[in-house]
Amino acid sequence: MNDRQRFHATMGYQTRDRSPIMDFGFWDETLPIWHEQGLPRWVNRLTSDDFFGMDSGIEAGQRVVGVSSGLMPGFEEKVLEDRGEYELRQQADGVQVLRRKFLSSIPLPMSHKLTDRESWRTHFVPKLDPAHPARCPADWEERVKVWCDPKRETLAVLPGGSLYGWLRNWMGVENLSLVVYDDPAWFEEMLETVTDCILGTLTRILETGGQFDACGMWEDMAYNAGPLLSPVHFKQYMVPHYRRITDLLHRYGVDIVWVDCDGKIDLLIPHWLDAGVNCMFPLEVGTWGGDPIKFRAQYGKDLLLMGGFDKHILAQTKENIEREIYRLLPLVEEGGYVGFCDHRVPPDVPLDNYLFYLDTVREVWGLGIDLKPMGALENATTKN
Repeated sequence: MNDRQRFHATMGYQTRDRSPIMDFGFWDETLPIWHEQGLPRWVNRLTSDDFFGMDSGIEAGQRVVGVSSGLMPGFEEKVLEDRGEYELRQQADGVQVLRRKFLSSIPLPMSHKLTDRESWRTHFVPKLDPAHPARCPADWEERVKVWCDPKRETLAVLPGGSLYGWLRNWMGVENLSLVVYDDPAWFEEMLETVTDCILGTLTRILETGGQFDACGMWEDMAYNAGPLLSPVHFKQYMVPHYRRITDLLHRYGVDIVWVDCDGKIDLLIPHWLDAGVNCMFPLEVGTWGGDPIKFRAQYGKDLLLMGGFDKHILAQTKENIEREIYRLLPLVEEGGYVGFCDHRVPPDVPLDNYLFYLDTVREVWGLGIDLKPMGALENATTKN
């Protein structure tokens, strides 16, 4: 089987030669640190799948499409102030953040360009025009040929955008939370405008006749104790707009729709399923115990799952890594699940641990069948 066939067979609970072997990528600092541990210098986030012998993955599938459904054009990205170990930056979403130059996690927002209705209509609405020509890559015609090729072996993942998550970034959690109560009509207006932009962008892609394997959305609207928006408001405001997107996707035969949301998502999963979002990705484990086995027992085969391998275990002993691989094996064998690190692999994971994880996964989950070769470390023998 090729990568696309294997992915669809897995997510459709069909017979396949083995489970897909893939990952969700790495922190920006992880690969540079691994270079000091023997990883060849040519390995970066664009070439890591080839070196580690991965199947066609999520980031590669997004690059195949290469269309943006967000702000277009983005705001100018620039360093506003150098503060030694930190720098004050303006991001493409207009937010000014304080960011550590190296080993930075989530940057600290310092100010937001979206503050009220006037700033929304002046600075953001014009950037949410789905017809903006810069949304589409310059090689559009060549990409359409790739999307329409029935023999294509790699995934093609549509840009499903974000509803709450983008607004939260642009405005800040506290400010957006107040809007929901103080000006719900404006909250609804923003959701509708963002959804219209996503729908227009997706429609242009889908009307090419291309064959698309999934649509990925991003929210990050939960923390360690639960969602940032109440389930009541989620159902009232967001579910109808999710349905607009998933109805469009289903009309064009795209049946796998995932949402990338960190944190404790338990209270939101039923509403996502009701809205046609049927896959949780990358299913962060966290201190709240977001266990893929627990969710499969709760929701059965209706809920597709990706990720769910606790990234903290990758930094522990090899015995712990092996134990978790075997613990997840029944879910891997059942299907509807692609196992990998529950977020991007962080830099505290030693390269040797990651290679042990891959070797074991290739043997236990991949059964050693039709695996792509792995590259060799500098001054070391090839891992097989």
